[in-house]
Amino acid sequence: QVQLVESGGGLVQPGGSLRLSCAASGSLFSIKAQGWYRQAPGKQRELVAGITHGGFTNYADSVKGRFTISRDNAKNTVYLQMNSLKPEDTAAYYCNAETPYGTYWGRGTQVTVSS
Repeated sequence: QVQLVESGGGLVQPGGSLRLSCAASGSLFSIKAQGWYRQAPGKQRELVAGITHGGFTNYADSVKGRFTISRDNAKNTVYLQMNSLKPEDTAAYYCNAETPYGTYWGRGTQVTVSS
């Protein structure tokens, strides 16, 4: 059982930056991988970035070179640093955690990129 809480969303201008945070609690020893997903109205949820227990990362092609996922084990928190933001990055962003017992999701945080 894992609980996840996202924070850091908001309204930013194109070209701006934002850092999202995902604080985890519960059975943290069971987490094998964590990630950030996003979903815009009328679209399917898509993977933005992921990080494994061993520290390997992967990114959607649309965000490579602009976004960075990282983890602070001492704070039980995963971050998504978002730079050079574009209007098409606008979406609800969700963090997740994968365990042998299932996948857990936060409630999401809204990111809006607009001039």
